[in-house]
Amino acid sequence: MSRVRRTTPPIMRNRARSIFGRSAKPRRCHEPKAKNTGSMRLCLMMERPQEERKMATRYNPGNQFEIKTWDIEFRKTPTRMLLARIYQPQGEGPFPTLLDLHGGAWNNQDRTANQPMDENLAKSGILVVAIDLTRAPEAPYPASVQDANYGVRWLKARAREWNGDPATVAALGSSSGGHEIELVAMRPHDPRYKAHPLPEAPHLDATLPFVVARSPVSDPFARFQQAERRQWAEMIQNSKNYFKPWDTIHEGNPQKILERGEKVALPPLYILQGELDDNVLPSVQEKFVATYRAAGGECEFEIFKNCEHRWVAKPGPGTERAYVQIKDFIARQLKAQRLAA
Repeated sequence: MSRVRRTTPPIMRNRARSIFGRSAKPRRCHEPKAKNTGSMRLCLMMERPQEERKMATRYNPGNQFEIKTWDIEFRKTPTRMLLARIYQPQGEGPFPTLLDLHGGAWNNQDRTANQPMDENLAKSGILVVAIDLTRAPEAPYPASVQDANYGVRWLKARAREWNGDPATVAALGSSSGGHEIELVAMRPHDPRYKAHPLPEAPHLDATLPFVVARSPVSDPFARFQQAERRQWAEMIQNSKNYFKPWDTIHEGNPQKILERGEKVALPPLYILQGELDDNVLPSVQEKFVATYRAAGGECEFEIFKNCEHRWVAKPGPGTERAYVQIKDFIARQLKAQRLAA
């Protein structure tokens, strides 16, 4: 496995910003009386939303927890009820929290697609919540990205119910789910993407402190061209089902967004890529990584030897290595959050 890492220091300013978008306000507070004394003193502290103050959450990737798994309703669409699967570590918590977006070429699969990885991460002490996404041709772009944007806000609002820390909500996306989470991360405030209101917490936004992407479709037009070269009729049709009108394959394209110089958010990103992937070519991924870094983003990039597009769906050395690398990346990002808080 070859490994490419950015050697420049991490960009801390993005991490230091509140993920909830509200500034701190000073207030006066009273400490409780000490035992057997009547003394009381005044202190000045920064009053922040409770979610923002809970940055003491720690994560040790070597931990092992029992987990509990169940499904709940996520969001009702015109065609069906989208569900969420909760993978909850059984322990004291609160636990760092991760939203998982499934792949399936925008047309297939559901919240269960990434179950082995979700279980592995949860057993290490991460609250993982995997959501269904609207599939084409139920509705084309940007419907699934709207689900994802809503999912980030919804999870921030509900993480405490499942012993998660909302201040740590980050995301994992696989294949087309990687495409969708890259768009959410880069355009967290895009009015098209935040079309679904969250009445119980209207102040929350979809900003993310970091993102993990496994074989993401970072350039959907390049993937379409690859499908044409390989004469993959199903993949060609999947792209046409999703990108309607067709010009949206360029508008909703992370690679093209960066090339156009759009003003976007650039949270720390970790991309895992199979060396033998003939679906999303390594060379296309390398180009995106270089463009992301050139735009000012921090991006770690791993190429996994002898691995294809969906290698993590099967047990093996590459899969186990991916689990370890993802958990290590998450641990580093959480530590950076604590230091920046």
